[in-house]
Amino acid sequence: MLTLQEISDRIEIQELLVRYSHAVDTRDWEMYEKVFTPDAFIDYTCFGGPAGDPKEIRAFLEMAMPKFLSFQHMIANTVLDFVDADHVKGRTICHNPMVMDLGGDKTHVFYCGLWYVDELVRTAAGWRIAKRVEEKSYVHNMPEGFAVPED
Repeated sequence: MLTLQEISDRIEIQELLVRYSHAVDTRDWEMYEKVFTPDAFIDYTCFGGPAGDPKEIRAFLEMAMPKFLSFQHMIANTVLDFVDADHVKGRTICHNPMVMDLGGDKTHVFYCGLWYVDELVRTAAGWRIAKRVEEKSYVHNMPEGFAVPED
């Protein structure tokens, strides 16, 4: 049976994970940085992105995301394993349609399926992501000339 603290922690962590998706989808880079610890490690290399700290990854996203008209990072099925009261390991599924502008009023939608493999820590400001590594599940309908590295 979960304690009230464990229930509260799980709700706060779920809100943090949703806030991450919302920050990326609305291009709110200030909010994006706030979901991480300042020294967090973020690894987007499985889809051809970089690995680095929140400021480095924010700079990459600010450069890369304008290539897309829209996207939706839809998350579900989060499994949380409490290492101790202040450290959690998590795995969350994400389905992400990406809309590219092809010019001439044409668009192209492709889909990325992935898992976020996270380490979360309790800080004075609440739960934060200390490590996030993307694991690729699938890519569907990738446009020609837009390559994603294969495993």
